[in-house]
Amino acid sequence: MSAVPPCFSDLGKNARDIFSKGYNYGQVKVELKTKTKQDVEIKLNGSSNNENSRVDGVLEGKMKIPDYGVTITDKWKSDNTICPEITVENQLLDGLKLTLDGTFQPMTGNKTGRIKTAYKRDNLHLNADVDLNSLNVTGAAVVGYNGWLAGCQVGFNSGKGAVQNSHFAVGYASNDFTLHSNVRNGEDFGCSLHQRVNPDLELGVDVAWNSGSNSSNFALASKYVLDKDSSVRTKVNSKGEAAFGYTRTLREGVTATFSTKLQATNFSAGGHKLGMGLEFEA
Repeated sequence: MSAVPPCFSDLGKNARDIFSKGYNYGQVKVELKTKTKQDVEIKLNGSSNNENSRVDGVLEGKMKIPDYGVTITDKWKSDNTICPEITVENQLLDGLKLTLDGTFQPMTGNKTGRIKTAYKRDNLHLNADVDLNSLNVTGAAVVGYNGWLAGCQVGFNSGKGAVQNSHFAVGYASNDFTLHSNVRNGEDFGCSLHQRVNPDLELGVDVAWNSGSNSSNFALASKYVLDKDSSVRTKVNSKGEAAFGYTRTLREGVTATFSTKLQATNFSAGGHKLGMGLEFEA
């Protein structure tokens, strides 16, 4: 059966999500989401680092113009960086998405720009990004057939006229199982697995090895849904780090997350981290 494969950066995403989502140890985080009557989406993120007390925030607004396939997004970060983005999808060609984004700092005048293109159809997903400052180009392609996926991503340095990085991946994806293997620049090797055992239980495995330093890392993760309002997450790796997360829906539109990271191999030495997050959506 034909289907559009994910873009290269989304290969293995299910496994990455089970290791990253639901954890905010080391910080206190607050997120607010709402939508105006004009369908303008507004999001406000704020976080405080527990170690250095640094506070960061991002205000984001997103407006869609469906008749023209246009999405306009603007972010304002607490370091006074403005990040505008405009996307046009399925207008020039069905399956083609064009994006222009950048950053601007009013105090210093520093600015960046980037053009991103994506084209997707049955069994094929292509991407090409151009950095408008350096004119470096990153291209990627993913092909899929009967659940099997293969992709590559190559970065080209225009100034040197040479390939600066390469990334290859092969995997398999179904409704409840994902396998992803990859090699970056011929020396970083990785493999991840995600399994939805049943509607309440998910498991993840991640293995990484660097041929240059001969270093490796192995990690396991899980997510278990306790009931319709709460879930727990756990993960542990070969470095002796163990993390736990608990997510609870307090009421409609209000979600709390509590998480901790422990140095299991040397518990008495300290270095453990705690975190808390609150999400509000109206």
